[in-house]
Amino acid sequence: MPTYNPLRARPKVVHFVTGGFSGATQVAVDLCLAALHEGPFEPVLILRRKRHTSMARVEALRARGLDVQLVAAHWVHGWTVGELEGRLREIAPVAVLAHGFPEHLIGRQAGLRARVPVLIQVEHNSRERYSPWSLWQSRRLARQSAALVGVSEGVRQSLLDQGLPADKTVAIPNGIDLTRFAEPVGEREAGLVMTARFARQKDHATLIDAMALLAAQGLRPRLQLAGTGPLMARMRARVERAGLGDEIIFLGHHGDVPALLRSQRIYVLATHFEGMPLALVEAMAAGCACIASDVIGVRGVIEHEHTGLLVREGDAPALAGAIARLLRDPVLAGRLGAAARERALAEHGQARMRERYDALLAGALAADRNPTSA
Repeated sequence: MPTYNPLRARPKVVHFVTGGFSGATQVAVDLCLAALHEGPFEPVLILRRKRHTSMARVEALRARGLDVQLVAAHWVHGWTVGELEGRLREIAPVAVLAHGFPEHLIGRQAGLRARVPVLIQVEHNSRERYSPWSLWQSRRLARQSAALVGVSEGVRQSLLDQGLPADKTVAIPNGIDLTRFAEPVGEREAGLVMTARFARQKDHATLIDAMALLAAQGLRPRLQLAGTGPLMARMRARVERAGLGDEIIFLGHHGDVPALLRSQRIYVLATHFEGMPLALVEAMAAGCACIASDVIGVRGVIEHEHTGLLVREGDAPALAGAIARLLRDPVLAGRLGAAARERALAEHGQARMRERYDALLAGALAADRNPTSA
């Protein structure tokens, strides 16, 4: 890995990602902030601006010293490629990490045109809507990329399933800021929590149905749902129809998720698909007993019966059974929560994530300088 010399300007690395402040955006932001004042590379964040891009969040990042730039999200991607190419020529980075779909296509096309030495795709989800044309582009760009990163082993496998080259495809799990998750103290409420956006990816409906099944058995734990999103009103209506308005609480945006997680015994992630579920990792770090849908992205994070419980996707009776089991067995819940926290601290910190990306970049740059030996 290159030796960092504070007297010499560090080579710049651009992270290009959607400006929607999705999970992919947050990972790119975390990587940039972690590298801002130390490490071998100087980060630059370029966002593909959307109608709902929060300029307040952009300015907050700039106030912390991060170079944040925006390019327009034209409906014709070629225009965005051209604008991004111009930015890259001005910045002259040694590498571009293009996060998510379709940004990884746009970012690498612009990087090729700007003659950036190292191009890396970072895929954040296991279920993207590739057309035959975009899949052809992805395979073509893979030949000209140094590496293809899946943010979990499941996402890496989905890249291989697309026909991308195995020798370039690696898994680098996403990490979280572990300093936010101090050792849990005190008693936890025997309740449930789920922190997730109300969108088609998540499966709040099955969780609500499971709560109705629990109520029929005489179990009425409190469930707190933190998050916002387009399907929130629909889920509120589902709760009212089920007569669960007293048990299920909609918190909206929550300002202190670590404290919320530490206060509850059980965390549930009901979902249809994932890339690398950071909300689940946060719950693990908080010491919650975790129950999650058995889907790509979750497998490999939760080890069934050791760091949590996995249930079949969309199976309300199975989910209700797993919840009832942990409610009735607090010793098991405590054991699973302790094992989950241990796993999160060992494998899913931001420092570990950044070390892996720095090592990948260093190897790619070395191979670019000496392609014969590579």
